[in-house]
Amino acid sequence: MRRDLLIIALVVAILLAWLGWQTRQNDPVRTTISLAAVLGEAPDIFKRVITPTGLRFPSDHGSHPGYRSEWWYFTGNLEDDRQQRLGFQFTLFRFGLEPGPPLESEWQANHLWMAHMALSDGSQQRFFQTERFSRDALGLAGATPDRWWIRDWTVDRKDDGWTLRAETDEFGLDLELRPTRDLVLQGDQGYSRKGPEPGNASRYYSATRLQTSGRVRLNAHWREVSGLSWLDREWGSGQLSETVTGWDWFALHLDDGRDLMIYRLRQPDGSASDYSAGTLVAEDGSARMLGANDFSTRVTRWWRDPTGHQWPVGWEIEIPQAELRLAIRTLFDHQLWEQSVRYWEGAIDVLDANTGQKLGHGYMELSGYAEPPPPR
Repeated sequence: MRRDLLIIALVVAILLAWLGWQTRQNDPVRTTISLAAVLGEAPDIFKRVITPTGLRFPSDHGSHPGYRSEWWYFTGNLEDDRQQRLGFQFTLFRFGLEPGPPLESEWQANHLWMAHMALSDGSQQRFFQTERFSRDALGLAGATPDRWWIRDWTVDRKDDGWTLRAETDEFGLDLELRPTRDLVLQGDQGYSRKGPEPGNASRYYSATRLQTSGRVRLNAHWREVSGLSWLDREWGSGQLSETVTGWDWFALHLDDGRDLMIYRLRQPDGSASDYSAGTLVAEDGSARMLGANDFSTRVTRWWRDPTGHQWPVGWEIEIPQAELRLAIRTLFDHQLWEQSVRYWEGAIDVLDANTGQKLGHGYMELSGYAEPPPPR
């Protein structure tokens, strides 16, 4: 599960401000989205995820405009030709505006789009980040089964995976991502329950192990890279219960061929929601769904960011049925998003919590901590 309500609230606030500016420039984008509605229940006009229905491919790779929110989410760990470690994130978000009268102009839009791109340079401990916003009008942004894009940042689907191309002045990605196992339908046939009320759910699937190769640019220099990546896809309306204040998400590639994803939905007192969940994927691609009682987590280290907020960057994860007791260690601590939204997202190492032996690597996301510092 990705992006908590706090993040979505901040995102929408920024988007509303941007829309207000566009309106003052006589740009007829509709500004019917309501921040209060986003924080609470989505308007009835939006579809809700209520029951398992199964997913269909390739059509479900494209957008689902009847739902309020949706995202396409790549993360990965790479090594360049000098054996230096790099991590990357590329995310495309869609937010539905409340539908109104039929569009009268190709300049009008029913959806707002946002993209996040980041690069973690392990050797220099530098975190590069950038974002952009757009509308779906005039073909500026969108997602079909074969292409996801926001202006000239593009992801193209091929017979054997996806091609990602995106650049800024500081850094760029030019990557081929090839699945080495079947897609994993999270939850019950892709029905991922997040809370007790009807509609507290999403459609959710993952490509858990993507063999990745290509080039990464830092400033003016391109580097050849290879490694493993992860794709998460999710959509819904009013997915989270009001009791969820944030979450902690881990996507891990173990060296023995297994893939592990868990998310811990946090309640106001910091405890884990009963709707926390995960998936353990075996080397043969078979997936075992994990409920909240199938794993446990414990914070082992906090990091204080420059503004004084604390983030739990060290963890132990235990899955007794799989005989796993894992320790999470960051590639470096300052992999913090500090643009229109604030969350921690970065590359990590996975160790045996008993022996300290390296077992793999992955990505971690921490949301909802840019509030008063949590107790230590």
